[in-house]
Amino acid sequence: MKVIKILAAGDCSNCKKIYEMIESKVKEKQLDVKLEKISDINKIIEYGVMTPPAVVIDGKLVFVGGLPTQKQIDKWFER
Repeated sequence: MKVIKILAAGDCSNCKKIYEMIESKVKEKQLDVKLEKISDINKIIEYGVMTPPAVVIDGKLVFVGGLPTQKQIDKWFER
């Protein structure tokens, strides 16, 4: 099972959108994924992220800032 964490400070629109995009992909592919939203700024900083949103997959930071493309998200699930 993959563990995906969305590092999201506050109520940002990009944070919500990333969560929705990943959640949609997980449902579409019927993947065994634990999806979490982390909004505690101290936990976000522990990942070295200063500009959320960010995405962490299985403990590895894979994306920071802005919105990933659908192509980027697709690649995260190819492995």
